[in-house]
Amino acid sequence: MKSELIENLSLLSTGAFGLVAALAWNEAIQKIFKDLFGERSSLIAMLSYAILVTVVAVIVTLWMGRLAEKAKQAQIRNIFRRKKAIAEAKAEEKESKK
Repeated sequence: MKSELIENLSLLSTGAFGLVAALAWNEAIQKIFKDLFGERSSLIAMLSYAILVTVVAVIVTLWMGRLAEKAKQAQIRNIFRRKKAIAEAKAEEKESKK
């Protein structure tokens, strides 16, 4: 129960910090677009902004998914290496007792 609580609090705080970061980036990118297109935001400027943010979000999401998959595969390989090392150590121990 305690580990579930910690895990949930970790997820919530990560999400909260992610939202704060996203809002900060949103504001920064909007400022860049205002500097480029002027104070009067046109439909083209707003669409450009939306497309840019969407493309960046998709790229980052794909990249993070691949990174997570690589980390998962590395963790699985490490588990099998540990099990193999333990089995080999037990076999050596058994062989040395003969």
